[in-house]
Amino acid sequence: MDLLHTCLNVADADRAVEFYVEELGFEASWSFETEDGETENRYVAADNGVELQLSETAGETEFEQGTAWDHVAVAVESVDEAFAEIDHHGVVQEPADNTPAGARTAFVRDPDGHVVELVESLDD
Repeated sequence: MDLLHTCLNVADADRAVEFYVEELGFEASWSFETEDGETENRYVAADNGVELQLSETAGETEFEQGTAWDHVAVAVESVDEAFAEIDHHGVVQEPADNTPAGARTAFVRDPDGHVVELVESLDD
């Protein structure tokens, strides 16, 4: 079984795609609109092929993050450099070593408030 994608509801698909492509290095991959024309689905892919589905539904601009959803983790070469360069929309946790996980991490928000974890392996 392989993970194909995670879907994030977004207020503005263009803005979301721009964030994940320009700030995190994903590649825009494909899109489709629902038959009723109400929802636009845009996909961005990581280097390993796993995709994020960014789903914009007409009139929906605010979302409750809830407790079932936590974050999307993205591998980066340097957490400190990525944290300094990304035009994020809020800091959840500044860069810090997570020794039990063997990683240096930071958490930021995307334009719609989704939490994105930046992960750098400490094993290298």
